[in-house]
Order: sequence, then C-alpha cells, then structure tokens
Amino acid sequence: MNRCRVLLAIVLVILVGCGQPTNTPAIDFLIPVEVTDIKTDTVEDIIFTTGTVRTRENVVLTIQTPGFLALAQNQKGIRLEEGMSVISGDLIAQVTGEDARLAAGIEASQEHLRSAKTELERRQQLFKQRLISEAEVWAARTQYEDRLLAYETSQRTFEKTRITTPIDGTILELARDSTGQPIADGQTVNQGMSIARIAPLDKLIADLELVGPEYARVVVGQKVRISHYAFTDRTLEGIIIRLSPTIDSSTRTFRVEVEVDNDEELLRPGMFIQAGIVAKQAQDVIVVPRDGITQRGGRNVVFVIEGQRVVQRDVLLGLADDLQFEVSQGLLVGDRIAIRGLETLTDGTRVRVITP
Repeated sequence: MNRCRVLLAIVLVILVGCGQPTNTPAIDFLIPVEVTDIKTDTVEDIIFTTGTVRTRENVVLTIQTPGFLALAQNQKGIRLEEGMSVISGDLIAQVTGEDARLAAGIEASQEHLRSAKTELERRQQLFKQRLISEAEVWAARTQYEDRLLAYETSQRTFEKTRITTPIDGTILELARDSTGQPIADGQTVNQGMSIARIAPLDKLIADLELVGPEYARVVVGQKVRISHYAFTDRTLEGIIIRLSPTIDSSTRTFRVEVEVDNDEELLRPGMFIQAGIVAKQAQDVIVVPRDGITQRGGRNVVFVIEGQRVVQRDVLLGLADDLQFEVSQGLLVGDRIAIRGLETLTDGTRVRVITP
C-alpha cells in the first residue's frame, strides 16, 4: 500500500512539472557590417595610355671647313662629352690646321682697315680746310670700304673653324669614329660632317596614342600626368598642346602631343612613358566608396546607419574613378554608410558595426 502511494506521488510531480512553461530568452540577431563616414574629395575622370618622349627642338652642328678636330672643354676644364649641358654661344669644337693662317690674315686685314680709316679721317679734315679735292676723299672712302669688306670676309672665314651652339641644351650626340667611339682630338674632319646634336631637355614632347572614343574626350589644354618605371615615386606634369586631325592608318589611333615639364631632366628622349590624361575633374565634392554602392530595383542606393538599423537611400552619382563616385544627391557630409555586407541588407535591417 505504501509502495503504491509513493508511485502515485512521483507521477503527480512529473505531471505538474510538464505542465509549467519554460522562459527561454529570444535571440536578437544583428547583421555585422563595416562602415565609413561620408566626406568630400576630388574625383577625376582619367584616360590612361602610353607614349614616347622626344625633344621639342634640336640643332645639328656641322663642320664648315676641313681640318683637324679639337673638342672644346667646359668651364671646369673637362673635355666635352655626351650628356653635358651647354649654353648658347659656348664653343663646342674647333677645326685646326688653317686656323693659324686665318688668324694671321685677320690680324693683317684689321691693321689695313685701321690704316684706311685713319687716312679717310685725315682727308676729310683736309677737305674741310679746302686743301684737297672731293675726289681724293672719295678715293680714301673707297679704299676704306674695300678693306672693311676684306676684314669681315676673313673674320667669317675664321669663325667657320669655331663651332658654337646657338641654343641652351644638352649634348645628345657627338661624332663617332668607325668603331663607334667618340671621335678623338686631332682626327681629320671634312666640310659637312656632323659633329654634335644638342637639344634643350627642360621641356619635352610626349607623343600619346588614343583610340576614337578616348580621343573624343580630350581637348588642348588638359592636364596630363607622366610617369616612368625608373622613378615610380615621381609624377611629372604636362599639358596637351596639339591633337592630330587625322588617324594613323596603320595603328588606327590618333596622336596627342603633350608638353612635359622636365626641369630635373628625369626624362630623356626616346623613353617609353605612362600617361594619365585628366579628362574631367570635380573638386571638393561629396564622394562615396565604390564598395558602398549597390543596386535595388535598378536604382543606385546606399545603406545609411541610423542607430542599430540601416536606412536604404537612393543616390545620384556623377564622376567616378577607380575608388569612388561623386554623389550629387542623396548624401551629406558626416553620414555613415555600410561598405561591407550590403548583399544581406534591406531597409530597416538591424546591424552591428564591426571594425575591419
């Protein structure tokens, strides 16, 4: 009997326990997102291309009279070499052999000229005193003019032995012998032989090539950024100065000429360069990272963080570069938007901001 009572009590306890509800807390799930604060920046539409650098101008100096070559020295007494800088009027080379004779001829003709000038002045004074005839003055004048012509001719002939540069620049090439070495002093040179090529390097021309759609976006005056693998940490500035009006029949591209500032002479003629043409630029505009833009229903939208929820907001986009878009409508500076996890978001989704 007692055993039955115990079993009955156990059954009642179990039944009572099963009838009581459990109080398990509900799980509040928040989607983790990375965010960024909206700010202003500059957005640029840049056309990337490549090209080759050349000089704007250059002069080729040639031998005017045969003889033996003697290259000049710079101000430090060092014989001129390729790569050295020169300024207008600097002596580049001199042709010897006839120079001594020509110099003696100049000296003699100069002395004759001084003598003729003195005689002309003496006769002019005598004529004023009515001591000689006008014909005698004219004879002296004719002699003076003849000797002046002789002096100027001898001077020009002598100057042909001295080869000077008419421009500031850098020596790009010097004459070489049959072995390819720079020509040595004392070697025989003939009239018409090229002795040096000189060009200014402070400003160069970069020839770029663009296809039709890119060419339609550029105009004279646009800025260009020039770079080269030899100086990856530097960018040179340039400006478009000419657009070719015709297409290259072999490459089917248009040529664009860019004047490049090269004050430090980092670039050299013939170098292959990379160029970025700034086709358009928007400064101090509201921008949004590319990762912050998604589409819903064919519209560009962002998800703005408001407390623990996101608000879907339509945006109107403008210029774009590789990293960001210009936003002309829909965002304000200081707004915080999601940039990771957008694929799982909808308007009103509860989120948890995480640090990347």
